[in-house]
Amino acid sequence: MEVIRSRQNPLVKQLIKLAEKRRERANAQQSLLIGTHLVSAALAARWPLQRLLVCEGEDRRPEIASLLSQAPCPVLSLAPELFAEIEQTPSTSGLIALIPLPERPSLRQSGCCLLLESVQDPGNVGAILRTAAAAGVDQVWLTTGSADIWSPKVLRAGMGAHFLLQMIEHIDLDVALANFPGPVLVTALQDAHSLYESALPESLVLAFGSEGRGASPALLAHATARVSIPMAGPVESLNVAAAVAICLFERHRRRLSAG
Repeated sequence: MEVIRSRQNPLVKQLIKLAEKRRERANAQQSLLIGTHLVSAALAARWPLQRLLVCEGEDRRPEIASLLSQAPCPVLSLAPELFAEIEQTPSTSGLIALIPLPERPSLRQSGCCLLLESVQDPGNVGAILRTAAAAGVDQVWLTTGSADIWSPKVLRAGMGAHFLLQMIEHIDLDVALANFPGPVLVTALQDAHSLYESALPESLVLAFGSEGRGASPALLAHATARVSIPMAGPVESLNVAAAVAICLFERHRRRLSAG
């Protein structure tokens, strides 16, 4: 297997840029899957892989050897110091995949659509995507100002959810919500009805604001209803990833109960 040892190698330079820069990922329409779990999830979902990159010596690990044997793409070995610079994690996973980004889907006008407005923390966004996939969300919308869904950090936190979801970044609130015929439910702390007393129909938009300020006036202006999650004690608010999970699984619970 060819081993790349020079940081001046054009592929290595490209991979470092993809690991670090949102603009590079957008321009190249590529990103990186770091670790065996994500590579395995991508293979299971039949997601196209462009290259597999293994840290020198790690190809002897049974899990990595098995994945390499399934690889429908070229496999290259990187010297450990180069692999670590691309991977940017405390301990090596031994395997990275270079993937193409999917084409942007059309905005849905039915089904369950999850809207995130300026949710900036990669861990939150990844956890939310994982929840959305588990709860049967049809499409995820993110406004400008949200974390890059194709960053390695969000991909790691999503644990393979990216391969199961339709996602659209940089949406225009006015365009997306004006053309959606179903209700738009926005989580809010003021002037809101309890989630457990609110209608959660088959087709709806569930919208959540940023970690700090919550929903913006522009988003609230589109709300068919404002909903809140009842809490015990003097707790001001929930983490946005927790709030999303509660709302989505309340809807999922009702669908299961309805048969």
